[in-house]
Amino acid sequence: MSARRRPVVVVGAGPVGLTAALVLARGGVPVTVLDSGPGLSTASRASTFHPSTLDLLDELGVASALRTAGREVHEIQWRDLEQRVLHRMRYDTLTGHTAHPYRVHVEQSRLTPLLLAALEAHPHAEVCFSSTVVDAGPRGDDAVRLRIDGPAGARTTLDAGHVVAADGSRSTVRAALGLPSEATEYPWYALRVVTTTALDELLPGLAPLAYVRDPGLSFSVLGMPDHWRLIFRIPADVPREQVVERPAVRALLERALPSRATAIELADAHTYRLASYVLPHYRAGRVLFAGDAAHLTSTAGGMNMNCGLHDAVAWGRALTRIHDGEADERILDGVAAERRSAVTDKVIPRSEARTAGIDDAAGLRRALEGIGRIAADPARVTDYLFAASLLDCAPRPRQLTP
Repeated sequence: MSARRRPVVVVGAGPVGLTAALVLARGGVPVTVLDSGPGLSTASRASTFHPSTLDLLDELGVASALRTAGREVHEIQWRDLEQRVLHRMRYDTLTGHTAHPYRVHVEQSRLTPLLLAALEAHPHAEVCFSSTVVDAGPRGDDAVRLRIDGPAGARTTLDAGHVVAADGSRSTVRAALGLPSEATEYPWYALRVVTTTALDELLPGLAPLAYVRDPGLSFSVLGMPDHWRLIFRIPADVPREQVVERPAVRALLERALPSRATAIELADAHTYRLASYVLPHYRAGRVLFAGDAAHLTSTAGGMNMNCGLHDAVAWGRALTRIHDGEADERILDGVAAERRSAVTDKVIPRSEARTAGIDDAAGLRRALEGIGRIAADPARVTDYLFAASLLDCAPRPRQLTP
Protein backbone atom coordinates (compact mmCIF):
# COMPACT_ATOMS: atom_id res chain seq x y z
CA MET A 1 0.00 0.00 0.00
CA SER A 2 1.38 3.42 -0.91
CA ALA A 3 1.97 5.98 1.79
CA ARG A 4 -0.56 8.72 2.40
CA ARG A 5 0.65 12.07 1.09
CA ARG A 6 0.19 15.62 2.39
CA PRO A 7 1.49 18.87 0.86
CA VAL A 8 3.09 19.93 4.15
CA VAL A 9 3.79 18.06 7.39
CA VAL A 10 4.87 19.95 10.50
CA VAL A 11 6.75 17.92 13.11
CA GLY A 12 6.19 19.30 16.60
CA ALA A 13 3.05 20.78 18.19
CA GLY A 14 4.77 23.40 20.29
CA PRO A 15 4.33 27.14 19.70
CA VAL A 16 6.59 27.14 16.62
CA GLY A 17 5.04 24.12 14.91
CA LEU A 18 1.45 25.18 15.55
CA THR A 19 2.19 28.72 14.35
CA ALA A 20 3.63 27.40 11.08
CA ALA A 21 0.63 25.12 10.66
CA LEU A 22 -1.86 27.92 11.30
CA VAL A 23 -0.19 30.21 8.75
CA LEU A 24 -0.42 27.38 6.21
CA ALA A 25 -4.02 26.47 7.05
CA ARG A 26 -5.15 30.08 6.80
CA GLY A 27 -3.44 30.21 3.41
CA GLY A 28 -5.46 27.22 2.21
CA VAL A 29 -2.61 24.69 2.37
CA PRO A 30 -3.53 21.20 3.65
CA VAL A 31 -1.23 20.51 6.60
CA THR A 32 -0.65 17.71 9.11
CA VAL A 33 1.02 18.27 12.49
CA LEU A 34 2.72 15.32 14.19
CA ASP A 35 3.74 15.33 17.84
CA SER A 36 5.17 12.55 19.98
CA GLY A 37 3.32 13.64 23.13
CA PRO A 38 -0.20 12.56 24.10
CA GLY A 39 -1.35 16.19 23.99
CA LEU A 40 -0.12 19.74 24.27
CA SER A 41 2.81 20.21 26.62
CA THR A 42 2.03 22.07 29.84
CA ALA A 43 5.68 22.62 30.74
CA SER A 44 6.55 26.14 31.85
CA ARG A 45 9.27 27.24 29.47
CA ALA A 46 9.62 30.45 27.49
CA SER A 47 7.47 33.25 28.84
CA THR A 48 8.19 36.45 26.90
CA PHE A 49 6.37 37.67 23.79
CA HIS A 50 7.90 40.69 22.09
CA PRO A 51 6.02 43.40 20.15
CA SER A 52 7.14 41.97 16.81
CA THR A 53 5.70 38.58 17.74
CA LEU A 54 2.47 40.03 19.09
CA ASP A 55 1.97 41.79 15.74
CA LEU A 56 2.24 38.46 13.91
CA LEU A 57 0.07 36.59 16.41
CA ASP A 58 -2.53 39.32 16.02
CA GLU A 59 -2.77 38.48 12.32
CA LEU A 60 -3.43 34.88 13.33
CA GLY A 61 -6.22 35.97 15.67
CA VAL A 62 -4.67 34.86 18.97
CA ALA A 63 -2.81 37.91 20.31
CA SER A 64 -5.77 39.42 22.14
CA ALA A 65 -6.51 36.28 24.16
CA LEU A 66 -2.81 35.81 24.89
CA ARG A 67 -2.53 39.38 26.09
CA THR A 68 -5.55 38.89 28.36
CA ALA A 69 -3.94 35.78 29.87
CA GLY A 70 -0.60 37.50 30.43
CA ARG A 71 0.93 40.55 32.04
CA GLU A 72 1.81 43.55 29.92
CA VAL A 73 5.27 45.01 30.42
CA HIS A 74 5.58 48.70 29.57
CA GLU A 75 8.94 49.45 31.17
CA ILE A 76 12.37 47.93 31.63
CA GLN A 77 14.27 48.86 34.78
CA TRP A 78 17.90 48.49 35.80
CA ARG A 79 18.33 48.40 39.59
CA ASP A 80 21.10 47.87 42.13
CA LEU A 81 21.03 45.57 45.15
CA GLU A 82 19.58 48.35 47.28
CA GLN A 83 16.71 48.42 44.78
CA ARG A 84 17.44 51.92 43.60
CA VAL A 85 16.34 52.41 39.99
CA LEU A 86 19.46 53.20 38.01
CA HIS A 87 17.89 53.47 34.55
CA ARG A 88 14.54 52.88 32.89
CA MET A 89 13.20 52.63 29.37
CA ARG A 90 9.53 52.72 28.37
CA TYR A 91 8.11 50.72 25.50
CA ASP A 92 5.69 53.48 24.51
CA THR A 93 8.57 54.98 22.56
CA LEU A 94 7.78 52.24 20.00
CA THR A 95 4.33 53.69 19.30
CA GLY A 96 4.01 53.97 15.54
CA HIS A 97 6.51 51.18 14.93
CA THR A 98 4.27 48.38 16.20
CA ALA A 99 0.63 47.84 17.11
CA HIS A 100 1.84 46.42 20.44
CA PRO A 101 4.28 48.84 22.13
CA TYR A 102 4.85 46.51 25.08
CA ARG A 103 5.89 42.94 25.72
CA VAL A 104 3.71 40.29 27.34
CA HIS A 105 4.82 37.85 30.02
CA VAL A 106 2.89 34.57 29.90
CA GLU A 107 3.93 30.93 29.65
CA GLN A 108 4.13 29.46 26.16
CA SER A 109 1.70 26.78 27.34
CA ARG A 110 -1.00 29.47 27.28
CA LEU A 111 -0.36 30.13 23.59
CA THR A 112 -0.49 26.58 22.25
CA PRO A 113 -4.17 25.92 23.14
CA LEU A 114 -5.11 29.16 21.36
CA LEU A 115 -3.21 28.10 18.25
CA LEU A 116 -4.67 24.59 18.35
CA ALA A 117 -8.24 25.90 18.68
CA ALA A 118 -7.70 28.24 15.73
CA LEU A 119 -6.18 25.41 13.69
CA GLU A 120 -9.12 23.11 14.37
CA ALA A 121 -11.40 25.56 12.57
CA HIS A 122 -9.73 24.56 9.28
CA PRO A 123 -10.93 21.18 7.96
CA HIS A 124 -7.82 20.80 5.77
CA ALA A 125 -5.58 20.84 8.87
CA GLU A 126 -5.05 17.93 11.23
CA VAL A 127 -3.05 17.45 14.42
CA CYS A 128 -1.93 13.94 15.36
CA PHE A 129 -0.63 13.38 18.89
CA SER A 130 1.19 10.26 20.08
CA SER A 131 2.83 10.21 16.65
CA THR A 132 6.61 10.00 16.84
CA VAL A 133 8.72 10.49 13.73
CA VAL A 134 11.38 7.79 13.86
CA ASP A 135 12.88 8.27 10.42
CA ALA A 136 12.85 10.81 7.61
CA GLY A 137 14.44 10.92 4.18
CA PRO A 138 13.92 11.88 0.55
CA ARG A 139 11.24 10.09 -1.45
CA GLY A 140 12.20 10.74 -5.05
CA ASP A 141 12.64 14.35 -6.09
CA ASP A 142 9.37 15.75 -4.86
CA ALA A 143 8.66 14.33 -1.40
CA VAL A 144 9.96 13.46 2.04
CA ARG A 145 9.01 10.10 3.53
CA LEU A 146 8.33 10.02 7.26
CA ARG A 147 8.10 6.82 9.27
CA ILE A 148 5.93 7.28 12.32
CA ASP A 149 5.28 5.31 15.49
CA GLY A 150 1.65 6.01 16.24
CA PRO A 151 -0.72 5.16 19.09
CA ALA A 152 -0.50 1.61 20.43
CA GLY A 153 2.79 1.12 18.57
CA ALA A 154 1.26 1.25 15.10
CA ARG A 155 3.89 2.04 12.44
CA THR A 156 2.70 4.25 9.59
CA THR A 157 4.31 6.03 6.66
CA LEU A 158 3.52 9.53 5.43
CA ASP A 159 4.88 11.36 2.40
CA ALA A 160 5.09 15.14 2.43
CA GLY A 161 5.78 17.68 -0.27
CA HIS A 162 7.63 19.66 2.41
CA VAL A 163 8.38 19.12 6.09
CA VAL A 164 8.74 21.86 8.68
CA ALA A 165 10.85 20.39 11.49
CA ALA A 166 9.85 22.20 14.68
CA ASP A 167 10.56 19.30 17.00
CA GLY A 168 12.89 21.02 19.41
CA SER A 169 16.55 20.99 20.35
CA ARG A 170 16.67 17.18 20.23
CA SER A 171 15.02 17.08 16.81
CA THR A 172 14.48 13.52 15.58
CA VAL A 173 14.11 14.84 12.03
CA ARG A 174 17.49 16.54 12.22
CA ALA A 175 19.05 13.38 13.60
CA ALA A 176 17.45 11.20 10.92
CA LEU A 177 19.01 13.38 8.24
CA GLY A 178 22.42 13.11 9.90
CA LEU A 179 22.75 16.87 10.43
CA PRO A 180 25.06 18.37 13.09
CA SER A 181 23.37 18.93 16.41
CA GLU A 182 25.96 19.41 19.15
CA ALA A 183 25.34 22.57 21.16
CA THR A 184 28.02 24.59 22.94
CA GLU A 185 27.29 24.91 26.63
CA TYR A 186 27.79 28.30 28.21
CA PRO A 187 30.10 28.32 31.27
CA TRP A 188 27.03 28.78 33.46
CA TYR A 189 23.46 27.58 33.75
CA ALA A 190 20.29 29.27 34.97
CA LEU A 191 18.53 28.97 38.31
CA ARG A 192 14.90 30.03 38.22
CA VAL A 193 13.30 30.82 41.59
CA VAL A 194 9.52 31.10 41.56
CA THR A 195 7.45 32.92 44.16
CA THR A 196 3.75 33.74 44.45
CA THR A 197 4.63 36.70 46.68
CA ALA A 198 3.76 39.99 44.96
CA LEU A 199 7.25 41.46 44.64
CA ASP A 200 5.85 44.75 43.36
CA GLU A 201 4.16 45.15 46.74
CA LEU A 202 7.38 44.39 48.59
CA LEU A 203 9.23 46.75 46.24
CA PRO A 204 6.82 49.52 45.23
CA GLY A 205 7.43 50.72 41.70
CA LEU A 206 9.07 47.47 40.59
CA ALA A 207 8.46 46.86 36.89
CA PRO A 208 7.58 43.34 35.68
CA LEU A 209 10.94 43.36 33.92
CA ALA A 210 13.93 44.43 35.99
CA TYR A 211 17.61 43.71 35.71
CA VAL A 212 19.40 43.90 39.04
CA ARG A 213 23.01 44.71 38.27
CA ASP A 214 25.48 44.99 41.10
CA PRO A 215 29.08 43.86 41.66
CA GLY A 216 27.76 41.86 44.62
CA LEU A 217 25.10 39.94 42.67
CA SER A 218 23.25 40.28 39.39
CA PHE A 219 19.96 38.67 38.42
CA SER A 220 16.74 39.29 36.51
CA VAL A 221 13.20 39.72 37.81
CA LEU A 222 10.14 38.85 35.72
CA GLY A 223 6.56 39.47 36.77
CA MET A 224 4.15 36.83 35.46
CA PRO A 225 0.34 36.91 35.69
CA ASP A 226 0.21 34.88 38.91
CA HIS A 227 3.81 34.69 40.14
CA TRP A 228 7.26 36.24 39.94
CA ARG A 229 10.49 34.72 38.70
CA LEU A 230 14.02 35.53 39.79
CA ILE A 231 16.65 34.20 37.41
CA PHE A 232 20.27 33.78 38.45
CA ARG A 233 23.32 32.74 36.46
CA ILE A 234 25.24 29.92 38.20
CA PRO A 235 28.77 28.77 37.29
CA ALA A 236 28.72 25.42 35.53
CA ASP A 237 31.03 23.79 38.09
CA VAL A 238 28.49 24.28 40.90
CA PRO A 239 26.40 21.09 41.24
CA ARG A 240 22.80 21.70 40.22
CA GLU A 241 21.37 19.58 42.99
CA GLN A 242 23.17 21.80 45.46
CA VAL A 243 21.77 25.15 44.30
CA VAL A 244 18.13 24.02 44.35
CA GLU A 245 18.24 22.86 47.96
CA ARG A 246 15.91 25.02 50.00
CA PRO A 247 18.56 26.42 52.40
CA ALA A 248 20.77 27.36 49.44
CA VAL A 249 17.89 29.10 47.68
CA ARG A 250 16.97 30.94 50.89
CA ALA A 251 20.56 32.08 51.32
CA LEU A 252 20.64 33.35 47.74
CA LEU A 253 17.39 35.27 48.26
CA GLU A 254 18.88 36.87 51.36
CA ARG A 255 21.72 38.17 49.21
CA ALA A 256 19.40 39.23 46.38
CA LEU A 257 16.72 40.96 48.45
CA PRO A 258 18.21 41.70 51.86
CA SER A 259 15.68 42.55 54.59
CA ARG A 260 12.85 41.37 52.34
CA ALA A 261 13.73 37.72 51.71
CA THR A 262 11.91 36.42 54.79
CA ALA A 263 8.63 37.75 53.36
CA ILE A 264 9.06 35.79 50.12
CA GLU A 265 7.20 32.51 49.82
CA LEU A 266 9.30 30.02 47.89
CA ALA A 267 7.11 28.11 45.42
CA ASP A 268 9.75 26.42 43.28
CA ALA A 269 13.39 26.45 42.26
CA HIS A 270 14.83 24.64 39.28
CA THR A 271 17.72 24.89 36.87
CA TYR A 272 17.93 24.78 33.10
CA ARG A 273 20.85 24.65 30.73
CA LEU A 274 22.09 27.54 28.61
CA ALA A 275 23.60 26.57 25.29
CA SER A 276 24.27 27.97 21.85
CA TYR A 277 23.69 26.14 18.58
CA VAL A 278 22.89 27.24 15.03
CA LEU A 279 22.21 24.74 12.28
CA PRO A 280 24.60 25.40 9.37
CA HIS A 281 21.70 25.39 6.90
CA TYR A 282 18.02 25.76 7.80
CA ARG A 283 17.01 23.87 4.66
CA ALA A 284 17.86 20.27 3.76
CA GLY A 285 16.10 19.69 0.46
CA ARG A 286 12.40 19.66 1.22
CA VAL A 287 12.92 19.73 4.98
CA LEU A 288 12.88 23.16 6.65
CA PHE A 289 14.01 23.78 10.22
CA ALA A 290 12.49 26.22 12.69
CA GLY A 291 12.77 27.16 16.35
CA ASP A 292 14.95 25.08 18.65
CA ALA A 293 15.47 22.50 15.91
CA ALA A 294 17.40 25.22 14.07
CA HIS A 295 18.89 27.33 16.84
CA LEU A 296 19.52 27.64 20.56
CA THR A 297 20.72 30.85 22.18
CA SER A 298 21.13 32.37 25.59
CA THR A 299 17.69 32.91 27.11
CA ALA A 300 18.59 36.48 28.13
CA GLY A 301 16.12 38.89 26.60
CA GLY A 302 13.64 36.11 25.79
CA MET A 303 14.58 36.20 22.11
CA ASN A 304 15.04 32.57 21.08
CA MET A 305 11.38 31.48 21.16
CA ASN A 306 10.26 34.72 19.54
CA CYS A 307 12.78 34.15 16.78
CA GLY A 308 11.40 30.63 16.38
CA LEU A 309 7.88 31.97 15.94
CA HIS A 310 9.25 34.33 13.31
CA ASP A 311 10.82 31.31 11.57
CA ALA A 312 7.40 29.65 11.58
CA VAL A 313 5.66 32.61 9.97
CA ALA A 314 8.38 33.00 7.34
CA TRP A 315 8.27 29.30 6.37
CA GLY A 316 4.48 29.25 6.40
CA ARG A 317 4.24 32.24 4.11
CA ALA A 318 6.87 30.91 1.70
CA LEU A 319 5.24 27.47 1.43
CA THR A 320 1.85 29.09 0.87
CA ARG A 321 3.30 31.04 -2.05
CA ILE A 322 4.75 27.85 -3.53
CA HIS A 323 1.43 26.04 -3.07
CA ASP A 324 -0.41 28.89 -4.81
CA GLY A 325 2.06 28.91 -7.71
CA GLU A 326 3.33 32.41 -6.87
CA ALA A 327 6.91 31.20 -6.26
CA ASP A 328 9.13 28.21 -6.82
CA GLU A 329 11.50 26.26 -4.58
CA ARG A 330 14.21 28.88 -4.87
CA ILE A 331 12.33 31.12 -2.45
CA LEU A 332 13.16 28.65 0.33
CA ASP A 333 16.89 29.28 0.08
CA GLY A 334 16.32 32.99 0.62
CA VAL A 335 14.13 32.38 3.67
CA ALA A 336 16.65 29.92 5.12
CA ALA A 337 19.51 32.41 4.79
CA GLU A 338 17.44 35.30 6.16
CA ARG A 339 16.24 33.40 9.21
CA ARG A 340 19.71 32.07 10.00
CA SER A 341 21.29 35.52 9.78
CA ALA A 342 18.62 36.84 12.14
CA VAL A 343 20.04 34.49 14.77
CA THR A 344 23.76 34.88 14.07
CA ASP A 345 23.79 38.63 13.41
CA LYS A 346 21.10 39.87 15.76
CA VAL A 347 19.66 37.45 18.33
CA ILE A 348 22.88 35.95 19.68
CA PRO A 349 24.83 39.24 19.97
CA ARG A 350 21.88 41.00 21.58
CA SER A 351 21.01 38.28 24.07
CA GLU A 352 24.63 37.88 25.13
CA ALA A 353 24.97 41.66 25.54
CA ARG A 354 22.25 41.53 28.21
CA THR A 355 24.65 39.86 30.62
CA ALA A 356 27.84 41.57 29.46
CA GLY A 357 30.19 42.48 32.28
CA ILE A 358 28.14 41.13 35.16
CA ASP A 359 31.02 38.97 36.41
CA ASP A 360 33.45 41.89 36.44
CA ALA A 361 32.99 45.12 38.40
CA ALA A 362 34.73 47.32 35.83
CA GLY A 363 32.90 45.67 32.94
CA LEU A 364 29.59 46.04 34.74
CA ARG A 365 30.24 49.71 35.38
CA ARG A 366 30.95 50.27 31.68
CA ALA A 367 27.84 48.34 30.66
CA LEU A 368 25.62 50.37 33.01
CA GLU A 369 27.17 53.62 31.85
CA GLY A 370 26.32 52.60 28.30
CA ILE A 371 22.72 51.84 29.28
CA GLY A 372 22.57 55.20 31.03
CA ARG A 373 23.64 57.05 27.91
CA ILE A 374 20.95 55.28 25.90
CA ALA A 375 18.25 55.85 28.53
CA ALA A 376 18.98 59.58 28.54
CA ASP A 377 18.34 59.93 24.79
CA PRO A 378 14.75 59.23 23.59
CA ALA A 379 15.90 58.49 20.03
CA ARG A 380 18.42 55.95 21.28
CA VAL A 381 15.79 54.38 23.55
CA THR A 382 13.60 53.83 20.50
CA ASP A 383 16.50 52.25 18.61
CA TYR A 384 17.42 50.04 21.59
CA LEU A 385 13.87 48.75 22.13
CA PHE A 386 13.29 48.35 18.39
CA ALA A 387 16.27 46.01 18.25
CA ALA A 388 15.46 44.29 21.57
CA SER A 389 11.96 43.59 20.24
CA LEU A 390 13.39 42.06 17.03
CA LEU A 391 11.34 44.47 14.96
CA ASP A 392 14.25 44.76 12.52
CA CYS A 393 14.44 41.04 11.71
CA ALA A 394 10.91 39.67 12.12
CA PRO A 395 8.67 39.04 9.10
CA ARG A 396 6.75 42.21 8.33
CA PRO A 397 3.16 42.21 9.61
CA ARG A 398 0.45 41.98 6.99
CA GLN A 399 -3.24 41.24 6.96
CA LEU A 400 -3.89 37.53 6.55
CA THR A 401 -7.01 36.17 4.87
CA PRO A 402 -9.00 33.98 7.28
